[in-house]
Amino acid sequence: MRGVLRTILSWLDERFGAGSIEAFLRHKTVPIHRHTIWYYFGGMTLFLFVIQVLTGILLLLYYRPTPDDAYESVQYIVTQVRFGWLIRSVHSWAANLMIFTAFVHMFSVYFLKAYRKPRELTWITGILLLFLAMGFGFSGYLLPWNTLGYFATKVGTEMAGSVPFAGKWMLTFLRGGEEVTGATLTRFFGFHVAVLPGLTTVLLAGHLLLVQHLGMSVPPSVERAIAEGREQARLMPFFPNFLLRDMIGWYAALGVLGALAAVFPWELGTKADPFAPAPAGIRPEWYFLFMFETLKHLPPKILFLEGEFAGLVAFGLAAAVWVIVPFLDYRAGFGRVTRFFTGLGVFALGFMAAMSLLALR
Repeated sequence: MRGVLRTILSWLDERFGAGSIEAFLRHKTVPIHRHTIWYYFGGMTLFLFVIQVLTGILLLLYYRPTPDDAYESVQYIVTQVRFGWLIRSVHSWAANLMIFTAFVHMFSVYFLKAYRKPRELTWITGILLLFLAMGFGFSGYLLPWNTLGYFATKVGTEMAGSVPFAGKWMLTFLRGGEEVTGATLTRFFGFHVAVLPGLTTVLLAGHLLLVQHLGMSVPPSVERAIAEGREQARLMPFFPNFLLRDMIGWYAALGVLGALAAVFPWELGTKADPFAPAPAGIRPEWYFLFMFETLKHLPPKILFLEGEFAGLVAFGLAAAVWVIVPFLDYRAGFGRVTRFFTGLGVFALGFMAAMSLLALR
């Protein structure tokens, strides 16, 4: 078996330089310390994204993006196509798990100060990928053309329409008109299967390239302990040691995903009726709940601004600050933790969790 593998590698090396790839993998190392477990969530998120792509391609074989056929085509997948219900359920649950692991990965990177120089661009591309993942969730919500997806899209696009000056244009651009219609479904389908995947592919390639080039960051507390002699610097070979451990995380994610998809199949609900009133208690997916609940509790007027618009502006500014935090937290250096930005992260995490739980009460 080794002889066959060496023959294949030799053949590839003559044409593509595969030997240099093998040498790179063998020389690449990963730091070992008490926080190493957080390194695995990035690979887990990538693994779930691959599952999203594969199951999405299978669903595209039967899905028809028109108001007359969308719901029926998904219903056909669930009831008539062999294992169609499982593929759709895996696709839906994988989307939620992917966003969950992406949030865990983001906050672990933040609290371990892995955005420090020279990894500023790694952080920025990662945050933009999280925004795109949430865009996947929002655009995919409407595609089954069910009641929940229809009214959630209506509420979400109305928020964009409340922005002064550009709101009217944004609303028309997202909906393809004044109301949520078949044009909206077509646009969201295009966003979901073409625009967002294209942007994600480019950003993901850049993000992975930066991670491979710059390597894994060591937390400031570990750096300080090594400098003071309280710990020894330890390294693990990426191939095969870290990769095999990473694959164990993928198998764990696959096990959780399979259990959720089989035991709790994703419900289709009822077909959307644009003339029916919105059902009581309708709310967005869990990763938008903290924004949804916050906007509900804002007063009608905040200074000279509409309450909802002021909330959207605040969220926009918070997102902008979050993206450029490596340039704001420039004092975080070797072995040094800036407490203000650590506290800011704790506040952000606590606020999101509290608002989400409040929305679920």
